[in-house]
Parts: sequence; C-alpha cells; structure tokens
Amino acid sequence: MNCIIVDDEPLAREAIQMLIDQTDNLDLIGSFNSPYSATDFLLNNEVNLLFLDIKMPGINGIEFAKTIPKETFVIFTTAFSEFASDSYEVDAIDYLIKPVKLERFQKGVDKAQAFYKLFSADYANNNIETIIDDYFFIKADRKIVKIHFNDTLFIEGLKDYVVMHTENQKVITAMNIKTIHDQLPKNMFVRVSKSYVINAKKIDSVDNNTVYIGKNEIPIGNIYRDFFFNEFVTKKILSR
Repeated sequence: MNCIIVDDEPLAREAIQMLIDQTDNLDLIGSFNSPYSATDFLLNNEVNLLFLDIKMPGINGIEFAKTIPKETFVIFTTAFSEFASDSYEVDAIDYLIKPVKLERFQKGVDKAQAFYKLFSADYANNNIETIIDDYFFIKADRKIVKIHFNDTLFIEGLKDYVVMHTENQKVITAMNIKTIHDQLPKNMFVRVSKSYVINAKKIDSVDNNTVYIGKNEIPIGNIYRDFFFNEFVTKKILSR
C-alpha cells in the first residue's frame, strides 16, 4: 500500500518512517508537516494509507480526516488518548499512542491491509438474506454464511463495509453498518458509535468511554452514550 505521514513534529515523522521501513507491503511516498501541505498531494496521487497526527497547528487531524478521499484509510498517531472515541467517528482504521511500538504498529497495518484487499475486490452491495429465529444468512466472500445471534460479539463498520466478529470467525461483507443494524433485534444489538454495533449480551464490563467484550475494547461515541447507558446499562441493572 502507498502511504504518507502527516505530523507537525519532525522526530515523530522520523519515528513513523522507521516503523514503516520495518513493515512489509508499505511504500512511503510522502511525509508532510501539516494537513495543508498534504492536501494537494492526496488529490493528485494514489494514497492508500495515511498516518495522521491529531494535535497540529491550524486544522487538527480529526477535522482533516473528514476531507480526505474515501479510498484513503487513516491510522491516527498521537500522544493523547482522549481523542480515541472521536477517531472512530471518521472511520479510522486504528488509533496509535506515541511512542508507537513496532508490534502495535504492525497490528494496525495488518488491519488496514485486510480492508485494502477487500476494497480492491469486486463486491456487490449485500443485504441480510434471511432472519430465522436466532440466526441469519448473509452474503460474504461470494458465499451465503449462517451467523447465529448468540455467537456474534460485535459488528465493526468501515465506510460501506462491515466486519462481523463472532466467537469463531470474522465475516466481512459489503454493507453499510446502519443497514445491518436496522435488520437485527434491537433488544440485543445496540449501536455504540458510528463504527460499532455490539451484542449487549456479550458485554463483560463498561466504563464511560469503552465497552469491553473479551479482549476487545470498543469505543463509545458521544452521540450514542446516553441512549446506551439509559437503555442497556442503567435500566438493565435497576431491573434485576
């Protein structure tokens, strides 16, 4: 994948470049000290992946991410953890806290590469084929896959695709996350951010910003927080 770096700190750009050099299948084609200097390059070159700082003079990384081409994936790299939930509202692939370790960096890149391969394939828009009792059928990878509600941990959306994370597999299909959420049982599946729908029965714990399901940490978006806590946390606790 062709990638670029946008960060106002020279040492931070060098650190990300070193990580890119140690990672297969990444080709660094540009490094910029501000979103303004990267804008023309993004419009005139094929950029598959953008490593983007958040706190920069002028426009910040969150706002800039809203303006980039749809085909460009974003991995945020920042020293500040408080922007994590905001980052997923702009379909970020990942959110890396500086200083970024190689293993954590490669995990984010692997996720980006998986979506890149999917987006490069020729997929038609899909729908849930059938809902029967406690399971449904969905088109994925040119097959029709059976998914049990109780096996589904959460659903992750990115642009016009979703990944269904189940107990035993990940199923990727071309579908808007709103479309799939609208067709699932609302007493079980709740949207907690622009990018995530979770199975409420699978929640292990929650705090104000995060839902924990097994080893997965799922951010809670600001506009979904009140509904989630009122309808799926506080109400359930008080009704026991």
